[in-house]
Amino acid sequence: MTMNSRLAAVLVTALMLSVAASVSAQTKKAPAKTALEAEFKVMIDQYYTAWSTLDPDKAAKYYAKDADLIFYDIAPLKYNSWAEYKAGVIKAFTETMSSGKLTPMDDLKVTQRGNIVWTTVTFHLSAKPKAGGAMEVDCRHTAIWEKRGTKWLIVHEHVSAPLPG
Repeated sequence: MTMNSRLAAVLVTALMLSVAASVSAQTKKAPAKTALEAEFKVMIDQYYTAWSTLDPDKAAKYYAKDADLIFYDIAPLKYNSWAEYKAGVIKAFTETMSSGKLTPMDDLKVTQRGNIVWTTVTFHLSAKPKAGGAMEVDCRHTAIWEKRGTKWLIVHEHVSAPLPG
């Protein structure tokens, strides 16, 4: 083999490796979700299914019951314990809505620091008031979860909706 043919063979091999690396880089899939992200994706879906029943007892298993915990919801401004939150949901939603569905969007973010996780997600609320009409609202949800034993429990929550306009 002459010097020119060796050089040509090296250049062709280098070019093929370069093209193969480029194609491989372009077809790589997004990184797989971590086990924690997968766990919270399932939990968030179940959480929204529970709240879609309009029965706070179905969602209660996701919440810590400490008397001094604060929860913010769309209305009213604030609840000072799970017991107060539950009573408020019954008054504002269970008694006034004939149906409701809360659907989380695909933007769940999960961040962990030790035994604390915070999640952020947007969701859509579709409800039918008993008085008639319909309610369609896009909302934001941030929850702070604490690992207690083997369970993750919400120790603080903030639900809000953007102002119209």
